[in-house]
Amino acid sequence: MNKKIPRIYVDSSVSSAMFDEDDHPEKTRAFWQAVINGEVRIIASDVLRDELDDAPVHIIDFFDDLPKSQIERIESTDESNMLAERYIAEGIVGESSLNDCKHVALATLAEADVLVSWNFKHIVKLNKIYRYNAVNKLLGYREIEIRTPNEVINDET
Repeated sequence: MNKKIPRIYVDSSVSSAMFDEDDHPEKTRAFWQAVINGEVRIIASDVLRDELDDAPVHIIDFFDDLPKSQIERIESTDESNMLAERYIAEGIVGESSLNDCKHVALATLAEADVLVSWNFKHIVKLNKIYRYNAVNKLLGYREIEIRTPNEVINDET
């Protein structure tokens, strides 16, 4: 029986933490090793790509060297932008966190198995997760699982 390979949406915090000794490097490395080993497949959006364009070159190079077969690329749409704006209108986060909302919206619309992030202020925070999912439910979208990389790897491997 073939095991389903999880589709995991990643934000830029997961890429940058790979090289930040103060920010969960060993847990992040285990996540990326699972990607390289074909145990998980990542969903990478245009929002992630735009954020990576501002990152140090070694982070961009690392991401660009990942196996292309393990990356599903998606683009923002009017629908994803509307959903992100709705999260802000509902007061989940402020307007300065629009990209965080775009990540949640894109993961929701892509029907990712989970969104992984190290952003504990705007994304991986229980009351925020409840509120994102309340908006999703109100608008007829599915709920999105939001976790840290190590939670996903501990469950998947």
